[in-house]
Amino acid sequence: MRVIAGSLKGRRLKAPAWEGLRPTSDKLRETLFNILTPRIVGARVFDGYAGTGALGIEALSRGAATVTFVDRDRRAGALIAENLAHCGVTSGYAIIRGHVDRALVDLRAAASRFDIVLLDPPYESRRGDADRIGDVIAAAGEVLAPEGIVVLEHARRWSAPDAAGPARQVREVTSGDSALTFYEVRRSHF
Repeated sequence: MRVIAGSLKGRRLKAPAWEGLRPTSDKLRETLFNILTPRIVGARVFDGYAGTGALGIEALSRGAATVTFVDRDRRAGALIAENLAHCGVTSGYAIIRGHVDRALVDLRAAASRFDIVLLDPPYESRRGDADRIGDVIAAAGEVLAPEGIVVLEHARRWSAPDAAGPARQVREVTSGDSALTFYEVRRSHF
């Protein structure tokens, strides 16, 4: 696993030493960031279910202003910190240990706004978790800046919701066993 482009291009990232964490493949990360290229420079990014931190680190490498990494596993938080240090990143980020949905609610209360929200929940989501993912997408829609975007990475076999709260699906891209579903919030102008 490596940083694909930008100022940190070629830096190797440490993979997890425990079961249950599935880092986004280099190929899928490249596809994602090719799509996000016009939005990334100067963006405020939320990396939910951050795991290794590869998505957020890629965003920083490509010019994002800030990244907020969120994962509930303390080992993931330590791994993200280690990968950031290995890449020489010393500012422009925060690491939050906790549940993604709660972090989004807390950030909404703090009036935080993000240009890009990246969500990469475990693929092994059980039946019933689809509603929970919908709640997370809805919460993400509440912290989006105007013209912001939410991206959900998921197993191709799983259908992402068409809408969740204020977020509406605008695009889906598949690659191998994975899919990226993009959401935007259409705000009314009265």
